[in-house]
Amino acid sequence: MSLTREKLLEIARRYPEQIVDLFLDLQQRLQVLEERLNRNSRNSSKPPSSDGYQKPAPKSLRTPSGKKSGGQPGHEGSTLSRVDDPDGVMVHAVDTCSCGADLSKTQALDYESRQVFDLPQPQLDVTEHRSEIKECPDCGERIMASFPEGVTAPVQYGSSFRSFLVYLKDGQLLPLDRISQLCADLFGYEVNPATIESARKECYDALGPFEEELKEALVRHELLHADESGLRVEGKLRWLHVVSSRLFTFFGVHERRGREAQDNFGILPRFAGILMHDFWKPYLTYACVHVLCNAHHLRELVFLEEELHQKWAGKMKDLLLKMLECVGNQPSGVVGLTPQELKPWLRRYRKLLKEGYGENLDPPVRTGRRGRLKKTKAQNLLERLDQRQASALAFLSDFRVPFTNNQAEQDIRMIKCQQKISGSFRTMQGARTFARIRSYLSTVRKHQRNIFHSITKAIQGQPFLPHAPA
Repeated sequence: MSLTREKLLEIARRYPEQIVDLFLDLQQRLQVLEERLNRNSRNSSKPPSSDGYQKPAPKSLRTPSGKKSGGQPGHEGSTLSRVDDPDGVMVHAVDTCSCGADLSKTQALDYESRQVFDLPQPQLDVTEHRSEIKECPDCGERIMASFPEGVTAPVQYGSSFRSFLVYLKDGQLLPLDRISQLCADLFGYEVNPATIESARKECYDALGPFEEELKEALVRHELLHADESGLRVEGKLRWLHVVSSRLFTFFGVHERRGREAQDNFGILPRFAGILMHDFWKPYLTYACVHVLCNAHHLRELVFLEEELHQKWAGKMKDLLLKMLECVGNQPSGVVGLTPQELKPWLRRYRKLLKEGYGENLDPPVRTGRRGRLKKTKAQNLLERLDQRQASALAFLSDFRVPFTNNQAEQDIRMIKCQQKISGSFRTMQGARTFARIRSYLSTVRKHQRNIFHSITKAIQGQPFLPHAPA
């Protein structure tokens, strides 16, 4: 039913209080919608993929370093180097001189050599195992020799090839059909997708001891990063959790996002070190030292500055970046700023918080008749920076603490990439298989080990096992 202007004026005269309440409610809803429309990967935690075709113009928060682009002095480059023992040597003879003389029987004085690195023709090496069958001359019993361990079928793929399939699927994130096509093109054998999944299950089972030792290594580490992200499994929203450090990575998939998942994994409930995260409330329930990701703070401050035009936010953003620059300029061996060095920084920080409170004096709004009082995004950020000051600025007094939670975000990126490729995991077990194998691949990569060789060792029953730091 549409209302005329006269009808609306009549309602406003009869029910002025209700009209004011309705107007304020609509005004609040409009503000929420405008803020949601103006959020992007630059000023919020939304991923770049959500920006669509209207991507924001690049605007880095980094300041110029003054250095020239490219490799810096002292940087070890990587290039193709000669080998001392090439696999083959081809001698190119000189038969004729430019004057026309015959040199075919003249001995060479020296050689100039050039090496070409190329691929051999790919093929599968087929080994036939023959087990002798003999008849005992004394009792007449027929005895057959044992086949090597792992040789269980009349025809099967070897451990190296099965490792290659796992490497393509979980290391390079190729879909099953493309792996089958690749094997057909290279080796002449179109591998069945069931064979690929069988190899992955074999690798998953073999990595059980690795996962247990990985958890122990993380529990005893001095600083961990934690993050979580949505994951589509069986068409439903599930959660991918990461707990990682500079040397170790654990991925876990669970139906829940909060504490129930982390309790199930059994790492954070036993952890007593420093935990870096993005202020997801369930993390705060664990008895460890909490530090907060300032990349999230910077994005929120950018939104408040550019979209809501709050001056304190721009100043606070600049201050945090100057703090980071100050830490970066400290000489090696310094473990943190002294209390005396911290004072001017903290004074400026508190001053900007006071300015922020002054720009956000509006009282919280009640959501519905019985709803809780809802604060604005600016008020929530101010409270966090105020009440969690030690957690937000821990990087100033303890240089072990990074400025951001970038470690966890980098670790989780490849699993999100897999979801973009596949769209969804078909089963929860499939998601957990991928998570465990990726935990292994990420960890061995951090230890600068060859991923393919590490997968092969795992399938052969000898996975790389991390040792917990003392």
